[in-house]
Parts: sequence; structure tokens; C-alpha cells
Amino acid sequence: MIGDVHGCIAQLEMLLVQVPEDHQVILVGDCVDRGEHSAEVLRLISARPEFTCLRGNHEEMLLRFLESPEAYGPRWLRYGGLQTLASFGVRSARAEMSKSELRGCRDALQDAMGDVLCQWVQGLKTSWSSGNVLVTHAGADPNSDPAQQSDTSLVWGHPSFQKVDRRDGVWVVYGHTIVGQAGATRGRIAVDTGAYATGVLSAVCLDGNEPRFLTARP
Repeated sequence: MIGDVHGCIAQLEMLLVQVPEDHQVILVGDCVDRGEHSAEVLRLISARPEFTCLRGNHEEMLLRFLESPEAYGPRWLRYGGLQTLASFGVRSARAEMSKSELRGCRDALQDAMGDVLCQWVQGLKTSWSSGNVLVTHAGADPNSDPAQQSDTSLVWGHPSFQKVDRRDGVWVVYGHTIVGQAGATRGRIAVDTGAYATGVLSAVCLDGNEPRFLTARP
């Protein structure tokens, strides 16, 4: 399970070669924004049908921008959308834009992404589970069954996730919250080491033994 990539293509490529061949690759979301190469990251992972990529809050913000740029564009641009637009060749974007300019950037981004990639992002699921492992972007409600989680809790987080331990033996692998070092404790496995800011992309390998952590930096 790979942490938040945020457009860091070099680290992603370096990490993927470390993953054992018999392991399923799952990305916890936030593959876009902040870093400089979101387009390359999306094209790489969308071309690998054997990969599972979950929806993070930054994919959610991207989709909202595509749906309603006037309403959601200003916030998305402040949180890394400018870098994503630039990676797709939309160079006219600025932090402050009029409604017509936002619509123009949305149209240019849709053209650059193409229908296939737009539909791929729209189709991203919010969780993956197997046995006693639940993988999400931002955690989960510790008081609810894994199958009963709301998309909001999975994508944006739940206020009790870090405060209340689960009682069902499920381990939750998550990103979203930057940690100094990937690790497993009290039913939570954190894998977001802030690749766009620290240069370090992390992942965890789960095969029934103790969790094994991988890292990549340029």
C-alpha cells in the first residue's frame, strides 16, 4: 500500500521497483496536486489495470473542479491545483481568476485529460479491504463496521479515527496525515510521509507477517 504520491513521479517509479512481484499494488489516494508531475502519475497508474488506486480528498477536489469550476476552483487552486493544471499543460492558471477564466481552465484540463482519464478518476473507489485489513485515504470511523463507512470519513477523515481504537481487530492503512516515518500502531498503519514536501514516498508490504515498510527518495 503506497502513501500519498502528490505528483512525485520519480519517487513512485523508484518505489514500484521495490514492491515484490506477488504483491498487489494499492495507492491510498492523493496522487495529484502539490507536486509537479500529477499528469505523469495519473497516466502511469491508470495504464496499470492491476493496480488499485483509491480516491483521496485531492482527487475529490479535482472532480469537483471539473464539475463546477466557479464554486470549487478557488479552493482547489490553493491546495495544489495549480501544479496539476501546469502538469497537463494548462499554463494560464493563476491563484486568483474570474469565473470565466476558471471555466476556461476547466475546459482546457478536460481536453488535456481526455474522456478516458476523466472517467478513470471518477471511478476511483474510497476503500479496499481483505481479511482484517481496511485501506482508505484518510482513515475510518472507529465505531462503525468497515462496510458501513461513509465516503466522507474515508476520503476526508473522521474526528475519532486517531483518538479511539477499533475493537474488531481491523487494521486501517491510511494516508492523508503526514507522519515523520511510516509505521503501525494500535490498529493504524500510516504511510503518508509527505513526498511533495520531504521527498520521501513510503509504502507498507502486508503478507501475513510483520508489516514491512519501503521508502523512496530521489
